[in-house]
Amino acid sequence: MANKKITALPALGATPATNDVLPIVDVSGTATTKKVTVANLVAAAPVQSVAGRTGTVTVDAGDLTDGDFGGTAILGFDATLNDQTGTAYTIVAGDAGKVITCNNGSAVTVTVPASLGAGFTCSVVQKGAGQVTFSASSTTINNRQTHTKIAGQHGVATLVSTATDVFVLAGDTAS
Repeated sequence: MANKKITALPALGATPATNDVLPIVDVSGTATTKKVTVANLVAAAPVQSVAGRTGTVTVDAGDLTDGDFGGTAILGFDATLNDQTGTAYTIVAGDAGKVITCNNGSAVTVTVPASLGAGFTCSVVQKGAGQVTFSASSTTINNRQTHTKIAGQHGVATLVSTATDVFVLAGDTAS
């Protein structure tokens, strides 16, 4: 290949392979062009620190893929609200980690379907006067007191899947 300016080279159309070579300019002494592999560049990347509201959380590249933050709380993030105004709603996988608000003057049925996956969790708020009732659809909903409803307006209940298609309903509940 003839010598070309880096700016004249075509853009890479895909994610680089770990053994791809990138040109770099070493400016630590006399400026010289050297090569580095993608794997070496990633391995040499510094650990980044992100200032949080109550301290600093250190994140390395592995944390971004495996979700392991070493028990450190992640602060400053808000849950997404899923506002529902009808009298019936079926929870979907996209509701994971969200807060579903039910705002209707009439009774509201929230259906808990199968296939949401173990570990799924969401919260449900009864915003309106209509009492929220949870209905199992090919699932099991457990509650310490066998409750299936939110106790009243402004009450909050949380659903947690402890196994495939098995949920615990906890919070401000009623029968």
